[in-house]
Amino acid sequence: MNPVSGGGRALRAEPLVASYFAALGRNVQFVHSRSSEDIREQAAKAAREGYRYVVTLGGDGAFHHLVEGILGSEAIAGFLPAGNGNDIARDLGIAGDPVSAAEVFLKSRPRTVDLIRVRFGDGRVAHFMGAGGMGLDAEAAHLANTRFKSWPGVTRYLAGTIWTFVREPAFELNAEMDGTRWAGRTLFAAVANATSYGSGVRIAPDAKMDDGWLDVVLVGEVKWKRLVEAIPIVLTTGDLRFDEVKRFRARRVVLRADRAVMVHGDGELLGESPAEFEVLPGAIRVKAPGTGA
Repeated sequence: MNPVSGGGRALRAEPLVASYFAALGRNVQFVHSRSSEDIREQAAKAAREGYRYVVTLGGDGAFHHLVEGILGSEAIAGFLPAGNGNDIARDLGIAGDPVSAAEVFLKSRPRTVDLIRVRFGDGRVAHFMGAGGMGLDAEAAHLANTRFKSWPGVTRYLAGTIWTFVREPAFELNAEMDGTRWAGRTLFAAVANATSYGSGVRIAPDAKMDDGWLDVVLVGEVKWKRLVEAIPIVLTTGDLRFDEVKRFRARRVVLRADRAVMVHGDGELLGESPAEFEVLPGAIRVKAPGTGA
């Protein structure tokens, strides 16, 4: 359990979730995390000790680190969302209320979902489950978790987007998607396994978490007015049909820029360009609605 998720929402939800499991006679051990690294270490430790299910009570970031911790083990992940965004939970069909999510957890069968592996130029490797990318969206995610952390919901991400748009210029991008090449002046490049990030920004409305594909969205340089026009679209349908927006589907994506550009995944800052993204089909099992495995 991440006590700071959702501005303390997870902490407030813990006794309710504990009471729910106890009333059903379920044996659950709660452990509080102290940092992102601690979440990964606690999850890995639980997997080594033979726990069949390792569950996050927290936000997308906490679930992101839990998945990294159990990756490669036999443990099955669970998610009781109590963060500010909960984008991954929505795509997995998990209720936004932690107690309702606990009920969904108990009634669901384990299902396999894809992960995205990111390799950086210095050899480091990271993973994420939902959506990420590089450029303005990574900067916005970073600001949403720092400068604008106290702002509610999606306004954190929108504030970060506008702040970055005003101050950070676009960059020259060279992208390769399964052999297809694209180059040009770019605001950001999103690589998605899920439909949304940033508390409901629908960047890739056709993405599926278990289809073995990456949805890639390249957004070219746009004027201020164009950005304003795009905001209500990405907050609703995500059907952004601007000439500046290019969409691709691929299993492997390589992104290079003319300068160091931030890269994020699930709202967590992962590193800087260049970066290679690759889908890992069925890499993790999650207890969530859908086809069981």
